[in-house]
Amino acid sequence: MIWIKRKNSRFGRFMVTLGAALAGGILFKLLHVPIPWLLGPMIATLIVCNTTKVKLVWPGQLRQAAMITVGYTIGLSLTGSALREMSLQLPTMLLMTALLLLFCAFIALIISKLSHSDYKSALLGSVPGGLSQVILLAEETKGTNLTMVTVTQVIRLMVIVICIPLLAYSPMISHYDAGSSATAETTVTAVVEASTSSAALWSGLFPNLILFAVVGVACAWIGDKIKFPTAYLLGPAIGTAALQFTGVHGPELPSLFVNAAQLMIGVYVGMLLKPQQLEHKVRTLLLAIASGLLMLLCALGLSVLLSKLQSVSEATAMLSLAPGGMDQMGIIAHAINADLSMVAGYQLFRMLFIFFVVPPLIRFVFKVVDKRQSSGI
Repeated sequence: MIWIKRKNSRFGRFMVTLGAALAGGILFKLLHVPIPWLLGPMIATLIVCNTTKVKLVWPGQLRQAAMITVGYTIGLSLTGSALREMSLQLPTMLLMTALLLLFCAFIALIISKLSHSDYKSALLGSVPGGLSQVILLAEETKGTNLTMVTVTQVIRLMVIVICIPLLAYSPMISHYDAGSSATAETTVTAVVEASTSSAALWSGLFPNLILFAVVGVACAWIGDKIKFPTAYLLGPAIGTAALQFTGVHGPELPSLFVNAAQLMIGVYVGMLLKPQQLEHKVRTLLLAIASGLLMLLCALGLSVLLSKLQSVSEATAMLSLAPGGMDQMGIIAHAINADLSMVAGYQLFRMLFIFFVVPPLIRFVFKVVDKRQSSGI
């Protein structure tokens, strides 16, 4: 009898958590807030956790399932045509991405000094793009302030989402692409469509989705066993890409699956956030806004350089380097007739670089810093 009561109590708290998350997601969707099914549940559970005595429940298995889903969607973008398009401009892509990340590391150093916070949290908060990935990496990195990382990343996203469309439609930015062509655009159309479409056909999911699900879960499990960074995200991404290269078609997920995955991650992060751990709240928020604006200015500066190197319009270069989401930049690029292939290629390259290269690189830097600090150097 006691066991049944405890089970019902835990189930009841889970339903309260789910109800709050759905309410937050619906509200943010109605308000047209970016990625509403991630930010809405995150803010809703954060409010409930910190303003009421209700003890929310959210099983860790749901977070893992969400990460596998997100990893699958990442793997779908790794098509042969997309990789071929990126290979044509690989040196320039690598240069621009490296310069952007170096500038972000410099911004993080300034932010950590002014806010009197640790450099780890400031650096993770400044990584341009991959909100879910960065938050998960921050959770796995010892000594970081998850609340500060999340706040900085969310504010950066807001700054980019608000400012980029205004700049893209501004007459100050040139929109003529001398070197764009319909042929180049069609080579990467599948990538953008996979990112920007709101729904997929349910009838086309099976039976291939079952095979990809098995491979994704297996890769996540193996990655976790060998201590692969964010294994439940990167494992399925690698497995999905590898399976696609064998000729098996990976069906696009309906928006319901993607939204559910965002909700599950948002709730998990919202329950982890502790505003009381955020020292000097007003100063930290102002510095986060300043960080987002500086990152935007850096992207604009690099876009001028890119427009000269590649003979493309300033609008195309700006959307290619803007530290936002590939789906949002792709939609804007299509609306203003920018070079869609270049925008999608650069955005995809930066996303992959951040997902696969940045986490181990950051871990290595943090290990060196921790070793020096422990030895008193």
